[in-house]
Amino acid sequence: MNRYPLWKYIVVAIALVIGVLYTLPNFFGETPAVQVSPIRATLKSDDKLLQQVSAALDKNGISSAGAFLDTNGVKVRLPDTDTQLKARDVLEHAFNPKADNAQYVVALNLLSASPKWLTAIHALPMYLGLDLRGGVHFLLQVDLQGALTKRIDATAADIRTLLRDKNIRHAGISREDQRVVIRFREADYRNQARAALLDGQPDLSFAEQTVGGDAALVGTFKPEAIKRIQEFAVKQNITTLHNRINELGVAEPIIQQSGPDRIVVQLPGVQDTAKAKDILGRTATLEIRMVDDTPGALESALNGNVPVTAELYTERGGSPILVKKIVVLTGERLNDAQPGFDSQTQEPAVHLTLDSAGARIFRDVTRESVGKRMAILLIEKGKGEVITAPVIRSEIGGGKVQISGRMTTMEANETSLLLRAGSLAAPMDIIEERTVGPSLGAENIARGFHATLWGFAAIAVFMIIYYGMFGVISVLALSANLLFLVAILSLLQATLTLPGIAAIALALGMAIDANVLINERIREELRNGSTPQAAISAGYERAFDTILDSNITTLIAGLALLIFGSGPVRGFAVVHCLGILTSIFSAVVVSRALVNIIYGRQKRLSKISIGQVWKPETDSTKA
Repeated sequence: MNRYPLWKYIVVAIALVIGVLYTLPNFFGETPAVQVSPIRATLKSDDKLLQQVSAALDKNGISSAGAFLDTNGVKVRLPDTDTQLKARDVLEHAFNPKADNAQYVVALNLLSASPKWLTAIHALPMYLGLDLRGGVHFLLQVDLQGALTKRIDATAADIRTLLRDKNIRHAGISREDQRVVIRFREADYRNQARAALLDGQPDLSFAEQTVGGDAALVGTFKPEAIKRIQEFAVKQNITTLHNRINELGVAEPIIQQSGPDRIVVQLPGVQDTAKAKDILGRTATLEIRMVDDTPGALESALNGNVPVTAELYTERGGSPILVKKIVVLTGERLNDAQPGFDSQTQEPAVHLTLDSAGARIFRDVTRESVGKRMAILLIEKGKGEVITAPVIRSEIGGGKVQISGRMTTMEANETSLLLRAGSLAAPMDIIEERTVGPSLGAENIARGFHATLWGFAAIAVFMIIYYGMFGVISVLALSANLLFLVAILSLLQATLTLPGIAAIALALGMAIDANVLINERIREELRNGSTPQAAISAGYERAFDTILDSNITTLIAGLALLIFGSGPVRGFAVVHCLGILTSIFSAVVVSRALVNIIYGRQKRLSKISIGQVWKPETDSTKA
């Protein structure tokens, strides 16, 4: 008899149940929603913000289908698009009364309409790509020469500081195009400077020249340094864009490098191109200033008498703080910012790394300001906000700075991200812009769905006519394969695009091939005179090697597309590779389980429904 052990039936049953649960959310669709998220680092997404959103909607008589808080802000489900637009206007007026001083991003969004019990087990629908959901597409050109110019300016300042520390006299340091020109009155000073700079500036190569009658050193970046600076600029810009686009609440935005100096940004579901361009084009700079702790100065400022030399801000916790206008350091001196922990107290902290000039300035300032507070501000669109204002405990040298105190691990991560990616490493221009309407996306979904449906139906009809009951079993296994594939994509929260739908249709055609091999092998065993039970057993066992070999070779090709491809090709490859894995399981394990349930318990099985079995004719024995 052909029977599985009980544990195999249990595994198949559990797989099918999980497949159904994680496929279900894709049938519930999406519901209109509005998202409110803070722009400023001093404003937090918390229960207070949730209450304010609910109160604003209730005051204007807008009924919602539920509001909740997540990492991106407060999201409110609404019954229809008309109510969604009305709620957006109400919340925009309530949270941003002054349009030129917006504190929150109020964005239209779409949320899954899945029941709460499905959401509780993290059963969420697949994200839809730009071609299926509609949205905006931008192609950004990164000014790599601008990144080099910015770096050469900073390097010129570092060289000035280095020569001053070494007591080497010079006649001026200037930037000419992408070169640093250092003039000297005497050749001896030039030789001394060259020896010092070879150690202090390893990224530069120096040549001795005569400029305007003076001895000079002309420094240019080495080719490997240029490549590293440009690659860093593009990656830094991508990180910054990710940080900014989170404010729009876009589900699965696509932000990826295209070529050496271009970035592709796709925002599915976003129809407000102006707001998207505003978010992408934002510029932010980091400033370090001292806190004005003069007795009575803060109280006087709160009463409207702000000193001419200071500005009034609000800290992360909501407390007012008076900060001096004099800028100690800017973000141009910050090389890196990483979250970590205080080595002594083990509290969450942010570790900053400054360049040589920044390290010297910071050392001098902290030596003279022990016991005072230093504010770190993020300046955006002419407006600043205090991210943190720690107390200086001792002189800090070496360019390593630690920010700690009253900070959670999440706040340390957020602060380091703001400091590291608060501004663009290089200027960018939008060189291509297009909008895909939601109606076109819906049409693409319908076409892709119908193509898959009719392809599945054609396969099912052929298999049932040609293989009878085994054809029905093959169709059921194919259905299980589609179920598993959609469930895994939903579980991984993959983004489905048109190439992905094409890969699903291709996966169905390839998956049925394994069942054809099994069915034909069973037919062959029956033609050779095997009993039905023996033919079933031999058919599955002997076809498995062929199925495995053919799928492995196809999987290798899919992995090559996944590794070397990009964009739509990569999306196709992901679905293609997953489809191969699910097809092996469904064709071999699930179909065998169904066959065993139908035929496995019959001890004296004389016939099976597998279509016409053609047996070779035998010559009759002559008398």
